[in-house]
Amino acid sequence: QDGPQRKKRKSEVAEVDRQLDILAIGTAVGSILLYSTVKGELQSKLDGGHDNRVNCVRWHQDNCCLYSCSEDKHIVEWNTQTCKVRCKWKGDNSSVNSLCISPDGKMLLSAGRTIKLWDLETKEVYRHFTGHATSVSSLMFTTVKPMNENKPFDGITGLYFLSGAIHDRLLSVWYIRSDRKEKNAVMSFTVTDEPTFIDLTVSEVKEEPVKLAVVCRDGQLHLFEHILNGYCKKPLTSNCTIQIATPGDDGDSTPKPVPILAAAFCTDKQSLLLVYGNTLQPIIEKVSLNTTESHICLIRDIQKVLSLKTDVALTKVKTPVVNKDTKVLVPGIPGHSTAVKTPSSGKEKKKNKRKPGEAEESIEERLGALDIDVSKVKTPGGLPQTDSFAVLLVQGLESNDAEILNRVLNTRKENVIKNTVARMPLHAVIPLLHELTKRLQGNPYSASLMVRWLKSVFTLHASYLSTLPDLIPQLGMLYQLMESRVKTLQKLSRLHGRLFILVTQDVTEVNQTAKLVYEDESSEEEGSDDEMIADKDSDENWDEDEEKEEQADEQNMTVEKEINGDSDLEPENESEEE
Repeated sequence: QDGPQRKKRKSEVAEVDRQLDILAIGTAVGSILLYSTVKGELQSKLDGGHDNRVNCVRWHQDNCCLYSCSEDKHIVEWNTQTCKVRCKWKGDNSSVNSLCISPDGKMLLSAGRTIKLWDLETKEVYRHFTGHATSVSSLMFTTVKPMNENKPFDGITGLYFLSGAIHDRLLSVWYIRSDRKEKNAVMSFTVTDEPTFIDLTVSEVKEEPVKLAVVCRDGQLHLFEHILNGYCKKPLTSNCTIQIATPGDDGDSTPKPVPILAAAFCTDKQSLLLVYGNTLQPIIEKVSLNTTESHICLIRDIQKVLSLKTDVALTKVKTPVVNKDTKVLVPGIPGHSTAVKTPSSGKEKKKNKRKPGEAEESIEERLGALDIDVSKVKTPGGLPQTDSFAVLLVQGLESNDAEILNRVLNTRKENVIKNTVARMPLHAVIPLLHELTKRLQGNPYSASLMVRWLKSVFTLHASYLSTLPDLIPQLGMLYQLMESRVKTLQKLSRLHGRLFILVTQDVTEVNQTAKLVYEDESSEEEGSDDEMIADKDSDENWDEDEEKEEQADEQNMTVEKEINGDSDLEPENESEEE
């Protein structure tokens, strides 16, 4: 019985060692890859748990168990040996961004924007916390044991944990109480920019301070050291800030900052591992923390360190030995087959060299020397095609060249305009609309041409224009211009109708010559002349022929005055008006 038991223990140890080298990688499609760092190969793939991008992966103290959260609002518990889902539950109403497992392995912290503490046995929420205004990017426990050692410890009550969020310069510390009353943070640490990497030393004893290293997006490292002993109202500032810069070479160049990418405490908790420089080729350096200065700037010449060194002995590139008689073929025009020529002799090569006094060979001669048919290379004469019109239009808009724009925009053919607008890139649509708006304000002839272009742009690129958030200010001038022109359309149509009636109406010609003319000697005798005319009218000695003539004359005069609009004049003033 002793033998089999010993073998079993050895296999268990081997299983644990095999699991320690596994790296879990969450993917954007929802699957999780298990990569063996010892073998350097993919070991297995976990599928069927998530439908969207995996945001965080955490190993449980039990090596066969893995937890993951995703954009699909769910948390999944995996069995890495069978590569199957043990349990899956909804973690939040929005995406779950971060996870952290408690020191005893019985609780799980999850965070979208609010933070929840789950009981892993029942998969129920144990505590709620307020969280951050933005998505939480990091969660980690800062203590292993409660500060108050008098009360019995249930594994979670009395512990502190830390959280950080994107676009948030405050790191919050939360306290897990026995009651559910307090949901807000008990203290916070302030940094200069959004935290990108956080590492801390876990406090195991009551008097031991928590050391915190926070790398920010601006490339600085902030170090905090604080004893967690309850509520603190003001945000705590860093004890020390570390920056890295390049040395200035003899005053010619100013020192440039080198971004710190990550930092981690060593096992002795007195030194740091700094990662800085380029993400493709980072530099890792160990730095001791035996200083009381509040700001440290490390001078590092990263150019010498980052310069790539190539070993000639290890290179796999071999330079071929080329003979003088060997002909080297170079790629030519696609679909073109050249005739094989014999290699030219040395005398012919000397002829190709141009002397200072000779004229330079033309492009046609050089193409002939390359056995390329010049007629195939030359484009047919005439106007450029629609694809070149689109290229010309983009070039004219970018360079603001009036000559190119006039050449393209003065086109009258509808199909050319439509094809040009269809083939132009999307980024040139708004500049084209601005140019058309500017030209619409000019003379009516150019406006009539620009309307055709506007019609094609709005027809073919309506879907792109509808996606622009600032479309209203972009097209405001064009809209006002069209509105002002449309307002005058109604008045113009009315005027056109009136003119049409006048032009098309048949007007009979009226003889404007006077039938009877009175000649007055002077204006002073107007009254006597009227009296004389009245006396003559009342005289009975008039002949009948004369009375008939005067009656006819009076009728003609009244007709003429009615035509001229003077029918309402008094009979005494008729002679005056005539």
